[in-house]
Amino acid sequence: MPDTKARTTDKVIKSEEQWRRELTPMQYAVLREKATERPFSGEYEHDHRAGTYVCAGCGNVLFESDTKFDSGCGWPSFTAPAVESHIDEERDMSHGMIRTEVLCSKCSGHLGHVFPDGPGPTGLRYCINSAALKLEPK
Repeated sequence: MPDTKARTTDKVIKSEEQWRRELTPMQYAVLREKATERPFSGEYEHDHRAGTYVCAGCGNVLFESDTKFDSGCGWPSFTAPAVESHIDEERDMSHGMIRTEVLCSKCSGHLGHVFPDGPGPTGLRYCINSAALKLEPK
């Protein structure tokens, strides 16, 4: 069981030019500009391989495949982060809604949103853009 209280150290700080060079256009749009990929279009939406999902921007460990579930929402969904401190949350009032945005704590990249309508044991649904993730298969 991972230490869910471990703190992320060494923030990743890069210029926008560096981010643009290192990320694909879709990764840049999602991680740096808070875009959202179209529902059911992401690489990991229907991927059921075992592994660890890390941030596509900095490699920070974010989610484990055993917490992934099919929510039917169109994006990969997880019940809990692999390490709680690797995820930051902020209030998001864009698009006429009040939501909780989920960010990578190491590079501040936008990952998606978390909602209180998930299954047990947490009751949470971390709805995450595939473009923000990289799967490291087990």
